[in-house]
Amino acid sequence: MGNLRLEQLSKRYNEALAVAGVDLDVAEGELVALLGPSGCGKTTTLRMVAGFIKPTAGRVIIGGEDVTAKPPHARDTGMVFQSYALFPHMTVAENISFGLEMRKVGQAERDTRIAEVLRMVRLDHLSQRLPRELSGGQQQRVALARALVINPAVFLLDEPLSNLDAKLRGEVRLEIRNLQQRLGLTTLIVTHDQEEALTMADRLVVMDRGRVRQIGTAEDLYERPADAFVAGFVGRCNLIEGAVEADGQFRAGSGVLIPCATDTAKTAAGTIALRPERILLQAGSRPDQQSGVPARLSAVTYLGAQTEYHLDLGGLSLLAVQATPAGDDPLKGLRPGEPVTVSWDQAAARILPPTDDIHHQDLHRQDLHQGA
Repeated sequence: MGNLRLEQLSKRYNEALAVAGVDLDVAEGELVALLGPSGCGKTTTLRMVAGFIKPTAGRVIIGGEDVTAKPPHARDTGMVFQSYALFPHMTVAENISFGLEMRKVGQAERDTRIAEVLRMVRLDHLSQRLPRELSGGQQQRVALARALVINPAVFLLDEPLSNLDAKLRGEVRLEIRNLQQRLGLTTLIVTHDQEEALTMADRLVVMDRGRVRQIGTAEDLYERPADAFVAGFVGRCNLIEGAVEADGQFRAGSGVLIPCATDTAKTAAGTIALRPERILLQAGSRPDQQSGVPARLSAVTYLGAQTEYHLDLGGLSLLAVQATPAGDDPLKGLRPGEPVTVSWDQAAARILPPTDDIHHQDLHRQDLHQGA
């Protein structure tokens, strides 16, 4: 196995900059997720690592070797495609064998390695079936086995679970993570699914419009987002634009005063990030409670273990998420239109700088080598 390093990796299509100077170190045995909305440059970055797209600038280094000019088959990478890309006329065993044949591996060793990887992904009893005779989850495991059997230095996954239903996604996600950890695979995965990235990755790279917004662990990005884009993309978040009027006082654009912890200069513009689960809800109006803010319920959504409360604070809309009330809890049975009082720990309301004021690549360059 080896580590992966990207140095100022860029891709331009005519006037459009698809990827803009990405720097990243993925340590040996680490799983890093490229996360972002469609068109953010994450898949283009992965395909430059794999060798399917030629960079406009920058370098791809695997195990200390510059492979930027090498074709895909010479890069010592194994890739799982979003569509699986299985050969329909080949059996499971033949699909898995293909990469070994291209590398001129002898028949005896091929048979041994195929049998081993089939056991690993629990498909040894289906080795002679064709892809069309398999379920979606089984096809996904064949694609994984085909990439793993060549013992790649770097394992690449492009939206590997997007074609599976929700229940199967959870199962295969766990299988991939267990395999990656057991084999110590240096892995780069592309996904737009936040839950997938948060539960699988050692670190996440949030991208937008070809640039890196922030790199860090799931906790880093959730608890300490660099800007409003990251806060809004990683998990659910109330984003409130406004300006600081005094220490601990933030005036939202709607005019509502939001309690928060800040030493930001007066009148400094910014955005409050407040996670829905950090909001405490009490039934009824409580004007005597200094720390509370009066509100009205706009909607209540039951989600089983949790309930969502959509709130109107004098024209400001907020979302609160609480454990579903039981028994004689005062929140049980609340209906839209009823008054409530909301509060939160001031430290939970984080003031973020305006997104456009942040030079993302430079600001977080010190984080790029964490874990390497």
